[in-house]
Amino acid sequence: MRKSSWTAIAALAVSVLCAAGAQAAERGAPARPGEVTATECVRGGGVIVISADGDGTGSFTRLCSGGAHDGQTVT
Repeated sequence: MRKSSWTAIAALAVSVLCAAGAQAAERGAPARPGEVTATECVRGGGVIVISADGDGTGSFTRLCSGGAHDGQTVT
């Protein structure tokens, strides 16, 4: 194949992958803000970030970072 053929194939592949990603995002990502379980966070491609609230009560905040549930509170 000539170079121009490879360019056309690459452009087609990128457009197909972008369309598939957009459809998956519309289906799988719930509206923010909200709550998700730890399992939902990890399955959605995120990690759980635990941080101390700093008010002296020993309480913590758990947030999902990254993936489909980015920024949601983990219950």
